[in-house]
Parts: sequence; structure tokens; C-alpha cells
Amino acid sequence: MNERSERIIQHSAWRSHRTSEARAGGLSTRTIQGQKNLQDIRQASKDGIGGSPLRPDGTLKVKGEFAYSSDMWHEDMLWGMALRSPHPRANILSVDISDALKVPGVYAVLTHDDIPGTKYYGLEIQDQPALAIDKVRYHGEAIALVAADHPETARRAVKKIKVEYEVLTPIVTEEQCLNPEVYGYVHEPHEYKSHGSGNIVHSQKLVSGGGVTDEIRALADVIIKSDYEVGMQDQAFLGPESGLAVPAEDGGIDLYIATQWLHVDRQQMAPVLALPEEKVRLTLAGVGGAFGGREDLSMQIHACLLAQHTGKPVKIVYARDESFFGHVHRHPAKMTYEHGATRDGRLVFADARIVLDGGAYASASPAVVGNAASLGHGPYVIPNVRMEAIALYSNNPSCGAMRGFGAVQAAFAYESQMDKLAAALDMDPVELRQLNAMAEGDYMPTGQQIDSPAPVAELLQRVKDMPLPPPLDLDNLDIRQIPGALSNTSHGEGIVRGIGYSVGIKNVGFSEGFDDYSTARVRIEVIGGEPVAMVHTAMAEVGQGGVTVHAQIVRTELGVEQVTIHPANTEVGSAGSTSASRQTYMTGGAVKLAAEAVKQAVIDKGRRRYGWTQSDLTLIGGKVVSESQGALISVVDLLGDEAIDLTREHHHRPTVPFDKETGQGFGHVQYTFCANRAVVDVDVELGLVKVVELTAAQDVGRALNPLSVVGQIQGGCTQALGLAVMEEIIVKDGKVRNASFTDYLIPTILDTPPIPVDVLERPDPHAPYGLRGVGEAPTVSATPSIVAAIRAATGLALNRIPVRPEHLTDTL
Repeated sequence: MNERSERIIQHSAWRSHRTSEARAGGLSTRTIQGQKNLQDIRQASKDGIGGSPLRPDGTLKVKGEFAYSSDMWHEDMLWGMALRSPHPRANILSVDISDALKVPGVYAVLTHDDIPGTKYYGLEIQDQPALAIDKVRYHGEAIALVAADHPETARRAVKKIKVEYEVLTPIVTEEQCLNPEVYGYVHEPHEYKSHGSGNIVHSQKLVSGGGVTDEIRALADVIIKSDYEVGMQDQAFLGPESGLAVPAEDGGIDLYIATQWLHVDRQQMAPVLALPEEKVRLTLAGVGGAFGGREDLSMQIHACLLAQHTGKPVKIVYARDESFFGHVHRHPAKMTYEHGATRDGRLVFADARIVLDGGAYASASPAVVGNAASLGHGPYVIPNVRMEAIALYSNNPSCGAMRGFGAVQAAFAYESQMDKLAAALDMDPVELRQLNAMAEGDYMPTGQQIDSPAPVAELLQRVKDMPLPPPLDLDNLDIRQIPGALSNTSHGEGIVRGIGYSVGIKNVGFSEGFDDYSTARVRIEVIGGEPVAMVHTAMAEVGQGGVTVHAQIVRTELGVEQVTIHPANTEVGSAGSTSASRQTYMTGGAVKLAAEAVKQAVIDKGRRRYGWTQSDLTLIGGKVVSESQGALISVVDLLGDEAIDLTREHHHRPTVPFDKETGQGFGHVQYTFCANRAVVDVDVELGLVKVVELTAAQDVGRALNPLSVVGQIQGGCTQALGLAVMEEIIVKDGKVRNASFTDYLIPTILDTPPIPVDVLERPDPHAPYGLRGVGEAPTVSATPSIVAAIRAATGLALNRIPVRPEHLTDTL
């Protein structure tokens, strides 16, 4: 690494974190010989597995001193900016960059003609051009790039680029997408190796039991059928896309980037840059939130192209409106669900169709479709199932990964169906769910057996049994506690309280035959007279707390107090994406394997030197310890000047792709469940909603860091609240109408209610430490409970989210 690249690391957030401030509760090497019970010794440490030590980045973030990717700086850097299409669908007739090149301070203006390698990239299907070639397919697509000595200079130059368009009618509705012979193709037929045909990106069918026939329907005493719609939600991370590309002396590029998956970024970038992968080096910069929106490329290729062309470092930072154009969103969905049940509430069949709008490019749509189909009937035992899920190409904004990944849309529909069935059967909605809840040993509609705990009924009971918040006291009303709050729109008139319940299911890890693995390197050596461990992975820390858990794992396995986290980069093997609730399971599993290997290497070194024959040796408190005989030697004395440095990979058990026509197959490695109870107050005259409380109960297998687990559940619930009552990207005729945080609303601390959390620990025997992924399940399950509570308050059907004031009044 050259000198100026090293300077960037010094400014980045991910310098090695020494965690000496976390010593409180740690185990001193001076006390171990005085401890008789080794189990007590292990439990004395609060900074290992099961504890909640301070995050190494927490203090910096709270104090506003954490270095995010947008804070990076290089003394001779240029600023990059893109020209983006004002049209969702158009042919490009010409691009004139001559006036832009004349602007003083401009170093380069690039179009697709300046790309040195292949012009396309993509997560699963390479269908997206790095810069538009002969057409644009969505509002905001990048056409040209400018590098200049100042961002204002770049902005002025972008405005001087002249593009001549032939504007075409955008393909934006389901009818238009499914009739390409009439309305046209977003991508020409056979232009790419797509999973689908025409304007279909991917489709997945699912049939189990007897399917859904007239004979099966006749077995049901009550049948409920409804259409549902979910709007387009944005990840709305607070840190916009940004990064710094630095040309290297060997002809390669060093990119410092806020992302979710360093190695797949590199894999997509290298062919476009015409460089071997080893010359495209990525280092994780500070990430200001992700939620799936950084799984695709945004400005990575653009910054590197400009750095290659100019020979200078290039920084790109998106403005907020550009961020809305520059990343994928949650798929909007239209769904039709039909359920049949017997008079006593037993489900007989479920029949569903889910149509997801994937937008202009494929992104992760094929995998989202697989999730929607396989998880789309919820955590229920249903003897007869039919499902069809499809994702469409359109000229709307591209959609891909977002927290919940296909399960969120389906959960809103199937949980709404449960409430409607309960009403039709005059049953308690929780009892109906519990009657049909799956448990360990039951089978998914895909034919996969649930072979780990599935306490669905218990989770529902736990949220039902938790204390309710006190009712509104209209005689002593605090106006801050009612819908509308300090806007003084009401003094309690027309306010009705509602309570709603829901439960959801989400897979953990990558599925359908993907070779999901993570790599970890662990090193132990003596520094300053103490044993110090270092963990090196390519895991993207996006706020989920992996850097804390990795240190906890190493403290537990190696019995050392000091653990350093190496900056995440592509110098170590892939850790996969920080998505699918997989990082603690997968990269945590790799850290565990590497730490265990290092521990064994330390013990083997002692065996060779001292002839130890005990079979019960381990490392605790900086010493090699025999379970039966106590401490044998300190790790400091045993290692001396030698370091032990080992790398391991962790693979989860194999999965298989779902059968295309039947959806059968062992497609997911793990399932996780969360239940919610929402309490809302609704001003039925003004259509205003206040979520009073949002309770959650979730099975996490084992809580490696209990405080972080609760934080993840509360964060997921908050994002679900946003989808329920406020968050939606408004797209009209293919154009985004609210690309700002002024018009795209997200929950603030004033909108977020108390979120009591009940954590269950039912270990999964197939997972490291028995853990389950945590972060996505509450986002799946919480939205339907809020809408159910609003239904209870208003008596309205509410088949669309987000629920807006006009849906609750007669103003539509």
C-alpha cells in the first residue's frame, strides 16, 4: 500500500480499535490462580459472549467524532458528479460534452465511450450499464461524469452537458409490463441472460398439499379473499452514498467506500475498469446506515473511472435527492390473497399471487421473488398452498434489497388475512394464529422441515400477556400524547384506541443453493507484556454491531482481554454481504472457527514444549488452563516473541434452489420469528395516527450481545412503523416526486413509541452458539400489527400501506 493510501486509512473510521476501555468486568490474569471454579471464572467476564460491552465505535458516534465515508479527504483530490436523466424512458440521440470541458477547473468529462472494459454490471444479472449507452430506463439514470477541482465547479459543468433525447412513453404499470407486444420492452428480448422472459425478471411458483382446487375450496367453511398493495419504501439511511478512489502506483485503484459487500463490489467493478481483481482494492469507510441500499453499486465505478482517467484521487458524495436516484428501494407490491378455514379456525388452504415492481434493472429481484414465494404464507401450518410470485422490469426506479427482503410485503397481506378470518369466525385474532402456528417438526410449504425451535404460539402469547399502556385520560389530557401532538389539531375529540397483533417469519442467510461463506483471520501475540488478539474480516459494519460481537467471540474463545479489530478490506477473504441477518451467524461463525484454531495452536505449542498430556486444556484469563489442574502457564510466557495467525472459512449447511414449478426444496438455512402487539390512538375525524406502544417478542436462539439484540429489534420495529403510516416514494409516470427528507418522511424520536422487547433464547443446534439472525424479523412482523390496530380503531379494511390520513377519512 502506498503512502497516500495509508493516510486515507488514518482518516477512516476503521483504524484498529483497542478495547481497553471495556476492561470493567474483564478477567485479570493476576486473579486466575485464586479462582477454583473455572465456570465461575468464565462467567466473571462481562465482555465475552452473553455480555454487552461498549461498542468500539459507540463513543465516537455519540460525540459526533466518528469518521464517515463522506468525511474522507485527500489533499489533491478532485470532486466527481454525474449527469442524470430527467426522463424515465428515452433514447439518447447525442451527448455533447464540449462546453463542460471548457469550464475552468474541470479535469474530465466521461461518457460510456470512455469506459475501458465491459460496460455492464449487476448483482445477479449483468443488465445495468455503468453509464447509459443508447437509452435511459429510469428517472435519474447516470449518463455522464465530471471530475473537477471543486463540487460547485463540477455542478456547473454537469449543467453544460447537452443531451438530445427521444422521449418515450414509460412502461410503469403491471398491465403495460405484462403486454410488451403492445407497450414495448424495458430491455430488448434476449438482451441479457435473465431469469424470466419479456418484462418479467423472475417468477416462482409454489404448490404443496393438493394445491388449491375447487374440491379443496369446498372443504372450507369460511373463505376470505382480498387485494393488497405496498408502496415503495426507501432505506433512508442518514449517511448518503460517498467514497474516495485513489489511483495506485501499480496501475490499480484503492477505493475507500461505504458499502455492504466489499468483495462483490470488486467483482462487479474490475471488469468495467479492465483491471484484474487484485488491482482493485477496497477498504470499508464509515457507513451511515445501509438496510440493503448499499448492496448494489452506486458511485463506486464512477469514482474509479474518474480516478483512472485523471490520475488523481476522486471523491463523490451524493446530495440527498441524488441518493434517492442512486440506490435501489423496497419493491412495491400488488398482491391477491385467498384463505379458507373450517368453522373452528383451522386453515384449509391459502392461494396467493404477488407482483413485485423491480424497476429498470434486475438487482436482487430474483432472490426477493424466491423469498416472497417461499415465506409468503407466513409461519402457519396450511395443508394446501398455491403461490405465484413475479418481479417485473419497468421504467420505475430500480428495486432490490431492503431489510425484510420480500417477506415484508407478504407479511402485510397474510397477517391482514388472519385478522379478517378471525373477524369472520368471531375468534380472537391471537387464538386463530396460535391454533395454526407452526412449531418445530412442522413443514414449510416448500417441503422443508423446521428442524430447530419455532415458538410461534409462545411469542404471540408473550406479547399478548405484556401489560398494556394506560388509557388516555381525557379529563387530564396531555396534548403531547395524542395524534397531532403539538399542532393543536385536537383536544381529544374523535380519538379511538385500537390494539393489533401480528407474527412473521424470515429466513437467515443466503438461500437456494448459494455457497454462503465468510472468512476470518485471528492473530494472537504479546504486546506491551499482555496477550493481544486481532480479528481481520471483510465484514461491513453498517451499525449492526458486528465489530463488538467479533471481539466478544475472541475474548470467549481465547481468554484474552485485549482485542483489536482490523479495518475491513479485500486483503482478507470475503465475508459476504451485511444483509439477510447473516453476519453474526456467518462471519461470527468464521471468527469462532479461527479463534478455536488459534487456541488449539497455542495449546499444541505448549504440548510440544512441556509435554502436557491433559485432554482438558483451554485458554482463560491469559493463561493455559487445565479444567482439572488449574493454570499451567501464562500465554505471554508461552508465546514470547512468536505470533500465531490463522484464517478460517465458515460455510452454513447446503441449500438447494426451489423447483421452478412447485417451489419445493430445502431452500433456506434458518428461520427466525417475531411477534408484535401495537397500541394506537386514531383521530378518526382528521385521519391522524399515533402509535402509543409497539411490543415485540422474538426468538434469537442465543443473545450473544443482549443490548445489541434489543437495539436491533427496536430498530426493525421503527422501520416497520415508517412503512405502516408514513414512508413511501411517490412515483408518477416513472418520475420520483419526493426525493428529499422534506417530502419523504421517516419516523423521528417523536414518532417512535416505547418498544418493550421480550427476548427468547431457544438455541438452534445448527448455528454457531445456537444463535439466530435478529435484524430483519421485526421489520417483517411489526407493520401488520400497527395496521391491525388502526383497523380495530376504525373498522376500515385498510388494504394498502402506508396508511395515510385520507384512507381514514372520506377525503379520497
